Amino acid sequence: MSAADALVRRHRLLNVAFFLVVAVMLFHQSEHAAQIVQKDIRGDACPNDCRGLLGFAFDVEWVHAAYNHSILLLLVGLFLAYRMWRPAWRRARPWAWAILALGVFVLQGYHVVEHTVKLEQWFANGHRSPTPGLLGQPLPMAEGVNFSLIELHFVINTLVLLCVLAGYLGFGFHRHIWTGRPRLGLALAGATVGLFLLILGVGFSFRPPTEHLAAGVHKGPLVLDRAQTLVGKPGAVVQGGIRVLADNVTVRGIEVRGGEYGIEVDGAEDVVLEDVTISGAGLDGIHVRRGSVIIRDCAIGALSSPYAQGIDISFAADKGMSHVRRCSVLGGMEGIVTHFANVRIVGNRVSRTSLRGITMTEMSMGAIERNDVRGGLGVGIFCGDYSHCSISRNTVRDTRSDVPSGDRSRMGFGIVSHFGAVARVGPNTISTSPGGVGAFIGARLERD
Repeated sequence: MSAADALVRRHRLLNVAFFLVVAVMLFHQSEHAAQIVQKDIRGDACPNDCRGLLGFAFDVEWVHAAYNHSILLLLVGLFLAYRMWRPAWRRARPWAWAILALGVFVLQGYHVVEHTVKLEQWFANGHRSPTPGLLGQPLPMAEGVNFSLIELHFVINTLVLLCVLAGYLGFGFHRHIWTGRPRLGLALAGATVGLFLLILGVGFSFRPPTEHLAAGVHKGPLVLDRAQTLVGKPGAVVQGGIRVLADNVTVRGIEVRGGEYGIEVDGAEDVVLEDVTISGAGLDGIHVRRGSVIIRDCAIGALSSPYAQGIDISFAADKGMSHVRRCSVLGGMEGIVTHFANVRIVGNRVSRTSLRGITMTEMSMGAIERNDVRGGLGVGIFCGDYSHCSISRNTVRDTRSDVPSGDRSRMGFGIVSHFGAVARVGPNTISTSPGGVGAFIGARLERD
């Protein structure tokens, strides 16, 4: 019998406990692996459809924090109960002892710090997930194949698990779980599998259903008043608009024609609108009130009124951050506008607007980055009414002067800060826009 076997063999109950902790960690790792598959392989709409196997029931920060704190306490408790600080353990398997100690005290210890910060952020922002923690702050939002929070925590969990497995297998704990008692071992294994299947079933019961809209024209307005994913088959059209009234709704791959609003989101949070095409709306292509949304890869045009707007997100400053990414808006009075909301407007193309291309106003906060704004009348990008805007890496061109208005702030400005607003302006490309960059009525421009 080896020295490692002699140390492990005498602790039967602890060996069972260590086995259960490793089993839980393996199951938790499968959650992170499922998120990677959903995001990077299947291309699901994140964050709504990238929640792993159980996230539809348990995807709140306090659950993640409680799990990681519990795992750390259990691993430290096992380390102390086995008395692994004694030299006999280090002499028996020095490499296994070192890797296990690294995984428990350094990697999982830091992992707990990350989730403690994430939990503090969750309480501070009104209980909205996901939160970035420390390492996640510079990372982009989860979409497509990029390195986001999902990949970061997959890497951290994988490193911790590999270190714990190296120690567990290196010392041979797996050979001494139920020595001489096979029935107990089988019962324990069966109970563990049964418990995991039960938890998995509970998680899947909370998963919003996916509905498919068949090809052809469907009469609207279509009302979505429960959590779900609505996916349009090629050629699926809704005539008369879509209303989203429930949280955790995803709408993908649908053309919407007509209606007062093409898609209306009213009082709903965690809504994803992806790959939607909207035309003929009377007031707004996409109209969001008191909600939080992720809008990406949309196309809006042929608005039926000269006063219509492409995307309007308003009165949601107490909700989560909304995002508008890679959308194309053609025409309308304002292409993308926010009122009293927190929004990131990134990578969009806005053209031929009659008032302003992109507007962030009425005490809004957010970022306007990497957009292409062209051919508008008066103003390309506008930060107004005590809003705080970060404006960088945009291209604004061919902004025409609105001489008939008599408004000095509308004389072909690429970027305007107006009425007490603070615009933090980074590098932008402004061409054929005679006004350049300007500030009016107590507003400020700050160079970033």
